[in-house]
Amino acid sequence: MAMLTRVRVFLKSLNHDTVVNQVLSLEVATAVLLFEVIRADEEYTEEEKRYCQKMLIEQFSLERDEVDAILAAAEDESFHATDYYRYTSLVNKHFTLGQRIEIVERLWQLALSDGKLDTIEEHTIRKIADLLHLNHQEYIQTKIAVQNAG
Repeated sequence: MAMLTRVRVFLKSLNHDTVVNQVLSLEVATAVLLFEVIRADEEYTEEEKRYCQKMLIEQFSLERDEVDAILAAAEDESFHATDYYRYTSLVNKHFTLGQRIEIVERLWQLALSDGKLDTIEEHTIRKIADLLHLNHQEYIQTKIAVQNAG
């Protein structure tokens, strides 16, 4: 329940210039990256929403209501974002290379969750992977692994 309280405090104090300095900023930053892939093809399906919820619950051991609050904040933040750096730099600071590779795998899974991969989704994932300091081989391996698993 303490996490839910922190989410509420976060949402009340949400200021677009200070989001990355908030307690839940790592969760929100990760969710923003998910939303950037979702927004790339200009379609936001219920399947994509469920996937985001599942991913955040698994990644951060959160409750469903906490995830819903984080997704709401992340969606708004994504809408106002002018770049990815402020989010990827926070992820880079707190996640290992293996965890960053896992995030890119999840971005691929999200992009493919609607049964098709749009060029703009691929481009968005490429930009995020670059900012997460994945080399080209790691980027390609994540894509192939997700395609072969699906």
